[in-house]
Amino acid sequence: MRIGVISDTHGLLRPEALAALDGVDQILHLGDIGNPVILDALSKLAPITAIRGNVDTSGPCALLPATEVVEYFGHAIYLLHNLGDLDLNPERAGFATVLSGHSHQPSIEKKNGVLYFNPGSAGPRRFQLPVTLGFMQITAAEIHAEYITLL
Repeated sequence: MRIGVISDTHGLLRPEALAALDGVDQILHLGDIGNPVILDALSKLAPITAIRGNVDTSGPCALLPATEVVEYFGHAIYLLHNLGDLDLNPERAGFATVLSGHSHQPSIEKKNGVLYFNPGSAGPRRFQLPVTLGFMQITAAEIHAEYITLL
């Protein structure tokens, strides 16, 4: 199963992001959506699970949950916007992966058997950070994460 992971669009859904996500089985948006039309556009590509971020304070995006849990092939995955708000121990809670955005900095790190994945920001460029999104390839045996640069 191939999952597209996107975050921090801030109201901008780039054509490069749409092209990159075309063909995925599922899309996870990790908040700071900025405009609900982004979710509508992404849902035309694949089923989508989305959470709100700190800029999603009004309208339909404000009604999204702050966190979410999804499961694929027995792997539990925890979604939150800001990793600094993590208020549980993922290893003890049985999560294989924690997905977050907010920092606009892509990262992949494994700690205590838990994969921490931030796909970076696919929206407006912030500072000198790259414009990125991510993918997870999930099988019963493992989760592989990667991010790609869109621009």
